[in-house]
Amino acid sequence: MSQYFQVGERVLWNPATGVAEVFLRSAESLAVLVELPSGLGPMDADECEIDMVVFEAFVDALVRRYVRSNHVVLRSLMQGFIATAVVLVERGEGRVPALEASSADSGLGQLAELSRRHEAAMVC
Repeated sequence: MSQYFQVGERVLWNPATGVAEVFLRSAESLAVLVELPSGLGPMDADECEIDMVVFEAFVDALVRRYVRSNHVVLRSLMQGFIATAVVLVERGEGRVPALEASSADSGLGQLAELSRRHEAAMVC
């Protein structure tokens, strides 16, 4: 069984049910961290509608929080979700401005590399 993350009729990702559940629950936790809605709707009939404007703002806030943090465990916990979310933003033709503001110690290079690996593994 699989789930569909989509914008309108456009499917951005079709993960296995367990992966979709972990992603959605992670979004709920991280939304509390940055005090913003995720933009991910409920999984209804195997479909999750993404409000791309809200989701972009959420992912941008996560990247900014990630860059500001020097807490190794927090950054590690955030990395996988952010890398996956960035792929969804890009597939939805959005952008994450915080990714463009790079500095040597920001960790954005690691995020970009992980996001590329996730992109290759994320079935549409």
